[in-house]
Amino acid sequence: MKVVGISGWSGNGKTTLLVKLIPELTKLGYRVSSLKHAHHNFDVDKPGKDSYRHREAGAEEVMVASAARWALMHENRTEQEPDLNELISHMTPVDILLVEGFKREAFPKIEVWRSDENGPPLHLTDKSIIAVATNNPDVTTKLPILNLDNPSDIAVFIEERFLKPGASHG
Repeated sequence: MKVVGISGWSGNGKTTLLVKLIPELTKLGYRVSSLKHAHHNFDVDKPGKDSYRHREAGAEEVMVASAARWALMHENRTEQEPDLNELISHMTPVDILLVEGFKREAFPKIEVWRSDENGPPLHLTDKSIIAVATNNPDVTTKLPILNLDNPSDIAVFIEERFLKPGASHG
């Protein structure tokens, strides 16, 4: 399974790009999954729901399943936050896994950078960034520059770099 990150500072448009990129890659015929790094206090469960009550009672894992989908919740009560590779090991293999966040991990990433947002470009210090998706035509870098407003071109970049036979993978 190929893994490509979408990285950048909060507010630069990582999620917006991902929700446009996923359908572009599926139109190209690829099976796509995503993994998003969240703040430590997020919860997908709600107080009062049976699954919430199971977790509160001490269940280490709770799976909720229906004909439409299933979800597994694992409580990190005594463990450290899992790293990216551990989380990927729980994913069903697909053609490409798009990872949002995890900017401190070393794996191939496309940086989303807007010049009007806070924070210096990550590609200046992160050697695992392989391209910059931006709305700023004046970005100076030796990395490929991708138009942030053209997700179909970004999908083709990912396809050529990671998914086609003989792709460079990084």
